[in-house]
Amino acid sequence: MRPESNDMEIHKIGIILNGVTGRMGTNQHLMRSIVKIINQGGVKLDDGSAIMPDPVLVGRNPDKLAKLVEMSGVGNWTTDLDSVLGDDRYRIYFDAQTTTRRVDAVKQAIAAGKDVYCEKPTAETLEDAVELYRLAEAAGVKHGVVQDKLWLPGLRKLRKLRDEGFFGRILSVRGEFGYWVFEGSDGQLQRPSWNYRKEDGGGIILDMLCHWRYVLDNVVAPVRAVSCLGATHIPRRWDESRQPFDCTADDAAYATFELEGGVIAQFNSSWCVRVRRDDLVTFQIDGTDGSAVAGLRECRIQSRADTPRPVWNPDIDRPESFYDGWTELPDAEPWDNAFKVQWELFLKHVVADAPFRWGLLAGAKGVQLAQLGMESWASRAWVDVPDLA
Repeated sequence: MRPESNDMEIHKIGIILNGVTGRMGTNQHLMRSIVKIINQGGVKLDDGSAIMPDPVLVGRNPDKLAKLVEMSGVGNWTTDLDSVLGDDRYRIYFDAQTTTRRVDAVKQAIAAGKDVYCEKPTAETLEDAVELYRLAEAAGVKHGVVQDKLWLPGLRKLRKLRDEGFFGRILSVRGEFGYWVFEGSDGQLQRPSWNYRKEDGGGIILDMLCHWRYVLDNVVAPVRAVSCLGATHIPRRWDESRQPFDCTADDAAYATFELEGGVIAQFNSSWCVRVRRDDLVTFQIDGTDGSAVAGLRECRIQSRADTPRPVWNPDIDRPESFYDGWTELPDAEPWDNAFKVQWELFLKHVVADAPFRWGLLAGAKGVQLAQLGMESWASRAWVDVPDLA
């Protein structure tokens, strides 16, 4: 760990990190966010001072926690959540547990007066997600929800193009997400097995429609209606103990959204697809004046002036390459890890009262869209998305 500097005022802030023994919690939140922030000397504020995280790792498995301590250099850990929730040294509670455990733990943290930051989905049901928001507001604690894709370089470039008017009138959006997740019979799991059990909070609709809600709302336009079809393409997988189990959750979702202003968005999300596209996720926005395609980091554009005029003729070899005629946008700045960027914003929000728009209400909107997507699947009908107050 990098030592604290004696040349600046340090705002040490205790953070309870619950559930960071999981893949996402370890890699993105602990190692690539909190540890990186500590090693860079904290989060710098405009007055020259810095916020320095003082984390404690919380989980149910002491062996995993001990390994994380060795890996991260974070010296404090416990399996007793109640003890740290009652400790005034810790101001922030962060939750990266499985979804089924999140609601009760976040309620505990709010009742203990902790500021709350948590992964999405914030709950399995809209009722629970809205209750968390209302409890946090009533308690007067600050709150935030991870919406990491907003800070991906590719999506930041798309949002900049929108703000500059590059697209003209936006007509449609297409999203393609996913990759082949092997069944696990060889013991090499790419994703946790609970992802494929509905009773454990699994399912790609609950997972990914929460993402697509904040992506569409913030990068394109607010979502007004949804039509969704889910599927369980692979009915049998193997768990971490190499035991077979029946999949009870959806592993693919095919959704169409109507956005404000008549924009149509189509998103395919699948853990049963082989990738032949620019990235594991791609977003294409088409407008009257131009189009753009973005992945995690890259973004390519085609203006109206550069748009070709192809002619349909299946009787000859294709004379042009449709990958030509697109211009890659350069990186205007070095891009930091998206999770780390949002962590820094939340820490500034807690310590310096900086604005932070991505709270538990935004998290509830994601759960709302996922729930309405499942309703649409069950009824095989379009479902309107009402405003959440």
